[in-house]
Amino acid sequence: MKRYFSDLFLTTWRDTELNSAATIAQSTRFSPEARVIVILVYTAVCISITRYFGHTSDFLDHILVNPNKFDVWYCSFFFGSETGRFHSMLYWVFVIIFLYLVVPVLIIKLGFREKLGDYGMRIRGIQKDYPVYLLMLVVMLPLVYFASSSPAFQERYPLFKPSKGNLLPLFLWWQAAYFVQFVAVEFFFRGFMLHGLKHRFGLYSIFVMTLPYCLVHIGKPFAETMAAIAAGIVLGTLSLKSRSVFLGVFIHYSIAISMDLFALWRAGFF
Repeated sequence: MKRYFSDLFLTTWRDTELNSAATIAQSTRFSPEARVIVILVYTAVCISITRYFGHTSDFLDHILVNPNKFDVWYCSFFFGSETGRFHSMLYWVFVIIFLYLVVPVLIIKLGFREKLGDYGMRIRGIQKDYPVYLLMLVVMLPLVYFASSSPAFQERYPLFKPSKGNLLPLFLWWQAAYFVQFVAVEFFFRGFMLHGLKHRFGLYSIFVMTLPYCLVHIGKPFAETMAAIAAGIVLGTLSLKSRSVFLGVFIHYSIAISMDLFALWRAGFF
């Protein structure tokens, strides 16, 4: 096990750095790399749009000033009922999927003219790194269990909490959408950003990616934001080693659904 984790971090970081140095050395003269510029600028734009327009409540200041028929429909569709809250959460998921997954895929395919597999969209071989998955579950599940007893945790999770009578239909639909959202998040940070920047920044692409990944957690509990830093480094390293984002998806979602289930259990749903 010790050898595996030494290989995961030290060997992966060394190989990434050597490949980056070799790529840069092959260039006979300095020239701006359009791919790096596009990725970094789009990251800033993407996170900004998500922050200001990623929730249905972001439009309320405009809607409530002088409401018309559309504004009334908007409020009834997204607010005031359990179904409305469900629609509101689906809007948030749609924004994440569109900005974090759909647009980067279009940039890679139509702009860079490269393969998605080179950006971590591959499944083959990820089972080799199952020790990381098991270790993170062993570490995180007890922490989530104890954290779930706090009022702050129970107030925030699950992100969508249906009534007890609607737990199975709505909660299952929500979890399906939630899972796809994690695919989008992992692809954006551990695929589009990380694999798109590794040729220029080497192992430091992990830390370049971790910075915005931490920032999107601002506003969540402090411990969760700090954990995002560690997660960014570990999942980023794992993505470089396996050349896939999907083990990160499974790790991320497994922890997320455990948080939801522990919160529902504490609330007396089952």
